[in-house]
Amino acid sequence: MPENGHFSISDFAKYSRTTRDTLLHYDRIGLLSPVFRGENNYRYYASTQLAVVNVIRVLQELGMTLAEIKGLKDRRTPELSYEVLGRQIEKIDKKIEEWIRARKLVLTIMRTIESVSSIDENEIAIQYLPAEAIVLGDLNDYTRGRTFFDVLLSFYHNISKKYPGLDLNYHVWGTYSEERIKNGDWSGSDRLYFYNPEGHDKRPAALYAIGYMRGGYRDGDPLFRKLIEYIDKHGFEICGPAFEEYPLNEVCVAEPCNYLMRVLITVRKK
Repeated sequence: MPENGHFSISDFAKYSRTTRDTLLHYDRIGLLSPVFRGENNYRYYASTQLAVVNVIRVLQELGMTLAEIKGLKDRRTPELSYEVLGRQIEKIDKKIEEWIRARKLVLTIMRTIESVSSIDENEIAIQYLPAEAIVLGDLNDYTRGRTFFDVLLSFYHNISKKYPGLDLNYHVWGTYSEERIKNGDWSGSDRLYFYNPEGHDKRPAALYAIGYMRGGYRDGDPLFRKLIEYIDKHGFEICGPAFEEYPLNEVCVAEPCNYLMRVLITVRKK
């Protein structure tokens, strides 16, 4: 309890959400000292110093050293404090933007994992899916000996140029045209894409034949063939692009040969 309107060091540490050792260190370096010492030499703090501790903590979390904070305290004026705090607001705003982007990324990964949490990996389903925001690249260029890595670099370059500031830290997958799927050609995707809540493109709302297979990247030949056979056998026909993706990948699966591949082929009833 406060004594004569002041807090003991233990209570002050409790209510300021810090520690006694931290307060002793602040006192030693002249950053924050008790307002007085009792006859027993105990330290006592004023309630107004609670706000000071909070400011110190926030400035530390934003990267300022205790020496820098003490320098501000020793030279403090309204003008200097306003200037320094204004710079911290810029840092805070940047951190907020980073955390918002991080949250969107984490939620996207969680939704992807959840989307396959109860599926039968051996079953093919015909299912209507609503439109979903994606970032879709231009047509891939594999001419002149260009590799998949070359194509991927071009994708990142073009997307970052087209949408400055857009978060690119999402898994990238591939789409195949209707014609290529019908011709049995899925050796290299037509376009690259990734799911992103801020994407300007859409994976169309449509009826899809959806199948799964365990394996590594670009091992999907058996799954494509299985899907095409199923589509024809059950009275459907391909009427749009296919989307190849790996909802369970290196983020959550240890062995590359055990990733979960998903292929969605746009279909309609014959």
